[in-house]
Amino acid sequence: MTDENSCLQAIAQGSEEALEQLYLLYADRVYNTLISYTKNAEDAEELLQDVFVTIYNTASGFQYQSSVSTWIYRIAVNKSLDFLRKKNSQKRSGIFTSLYVKDSAEPKYEAADFVHPGVKLENQEDAGLLFRAIDALSDNQRTAYILTQVEGLPQKEAAAIMNQSAKAVESLVQRAKANLKQELEKYFPERGKSKNSTSK
Repeated sequence: MTDENSCLQAIAQGSEEALEQLYLLYADRVYNTLISYTKNAEDAEELLQDVFVTIYNTASGFQYQSSVSTWIYRIAVNKSLDFLRKKNSQKRSGIFTSLYVKDSAEPKYEAADFVHPGVKLENQEDAGLLFRAIDALSDNQRTAYILTQVEGLPQKEAAAIMNQSAKAVESLVQRAKANLKQELEKYFPERGKSKNSTSK
C-alpha cells in the first residue's frame, strides 16, 4: 500500500498495518524535522511516536484539502513548538533554583553537541552552533528556516505546512538568515572581521 491517501483511509478504519506503512514512508524525514527543534535524540524519538499516535487517532478527521505529507509535517511542527514552549516554561520556573542553589542540575547552556542525521560528521560542531542560534529565532522564522533550509522542502510546501503564503515564507527565511548571521558572529567574530577587511 503505497498510495498515501488510501493508506490514511485505511488508518481511519483502524488499520495498524497501514499506519506501519505510513511510518516507514515518513519516519526518517519527520525525525529529522523533530530533532532540528529538540536537539536531543531521546526527545525527538518520543515526539516521533507522539506524531504517529496523533495520526492514528485523527486520520478519520483528515479533510484531504492538503497533501498527506503537508498534514504530517504540520503535526510534527506543532508538536515541536509545543514541546519547546513547555521546555522554556519549565526553565523559567526553575530559574530561581539555578540562581540560588550552587550545585543546581539546571543546565546554564544548551548542549551544542547533538548529532543531526542530515549533517556530515565533520560539520557537526558548526551545526550545533547553528541550531543553538536557530533557538533565538521567532517560532515562524525558525519553522520557515528549518523546513526550507535544513529539510530542503520547497517554499510552496513549507507555506502550506505553515498556513502562510509563499511570499511570507520567503520573507521569514530572509529575516531568519539575517538574524542567524548576526547571532553566529558572536561565536565566530573573526569570520566577520576577515570579510570586512577584504572588502576594504
